[in-house]
Parts: sequence; structure tokens; C-alpha cells
Amino acid sequence: MSAELVIFDCDGVLVDSEPISNAVLARLLGEQGLQMSVAQARRAYQGLTLAQVKASAERTLGRALPERWLEHYEHERLLAFRDGLTAIAGARECVERVRAAGLKACVASQGSLAKTRSSLGLTGLGDLFAERELFSAESVPHGKPEPDLFLHAALSMGSEPAACVVVEDTPSGVRAAVSAGMTVHGYAADSDEQALAAAGAIILNSLSELPRRVGAG
Repeated sequence: MSAELVIFDCDGVLVDSEPISNAVLARLLGEQGLQMSVAQARRAYQGLTLAQVKASAERTLGRALPERWLEHYEHERLLAFRDGLTAIAGARECVERVRAAGLKACVASQGSLAKTRSSLGLTGLGDLFAERELFSAESVPHGKPEPDLFLHAALSMGSEPAACVVVEDTPSGVRAAVSAGMTVHGYAADSDEQALAAAGAIILNSLSELPRRVGAG
């Protein structure tokens, strides 16, 4: 079945948020006694929901984080985003070329809808997607690596899974797309190429390559 819908992850695919998010995460966890580098934070927590990050950190610490720790993290992350969040190179052009070829496009993220809206807006990409084209793991029983989010996005957009192409930058996201029966391209410019391939992705080193791959010229 030919592609008719391209589903983009947000963080690490459309916006360059992973270095910022993980720097804030490493700093705030360090304040709680869990010392780690930005790279270690990324390896440990990339692709998880915030609830999963909190639960994992608490298991490692052997105690609960402060009651409002997640809210504090989200506030500090937003301040950092306002200072330096940028779009991934070629993101706008990629989405525009996909749409110009008559394909549908949407965003499916582990993060909240509010975070996705904010991130796209801060990077000048907010006009690319309508509200009905934004999907969050908060809306389904299970986030990635389960297929729920991608299946929900496909159903909402009126496309069969086999006609969907997913662009992901994490192994958990790749596994979710594969489980959903979708073709998945692993954006590897700032991710572990071998891990993406092992999870089932076709490696994508530049967003400029994607339109041609999905028949968008």
C-alpha cells in the first residue's frame, strides 16, 4: 500500500529539544542526589513519558522525588526552551513537501499536547499542523513502545496503518511503529543509528531525504 500519511515524532525529529531537556533533567536529578551526565540522562530516559522518567529515577534513588518535582522540571525546561529551542534542520521544508505531494501529515509525541504546541510554536513550526493533527501519549492507554499512540493517530487521520510512514528518533518509538504495522524511518542525525536499525527502522540521516522516500519528490 502506498504512503498516504506521514506521522512525525516531535522531540528530536521536528524540534532539537533532546539536548536541552536532558541537560535540565540531569541538573535537577543531580540536585536530588542522582548524579549523571547529560549523555547518561539521555540514554536512561529518552523516549519515556515524564511519569516513566519519575518512576525510574525514584527506583534508582530508592525514594520518592518531591511532590511537585515534575512541575518544577517542566517549568525549568520551558525556560530553557525559550532560551534556545530550535527546529531540526529541514523540518519545515520536509513537512511542506510532503503536504504539497498530497500526503497527510501529523505529529504523535510522548509529550503532552501543551508541550507539543509550545515546542512547535517556539521554533516557528506551529502553523504546519492543525490542532486535530496533534496527538499525545496522554490520550491512549499506553505510550511508546506500545503501538497505541500511532494507531490512534492513524485512525483519527483516516488512514490504514499500512499506509502510514513514521519518522522517529528513539528505539522505543521505532518499536511502537513497527508493532503498529507501519513503515518507520529512524532519524539518526543525533541518535544511535545501530539501535534504531536494530529496532526495525530504515535509517534517515537528513529530513531532506524523506519526501523522496515517500514519493513526494
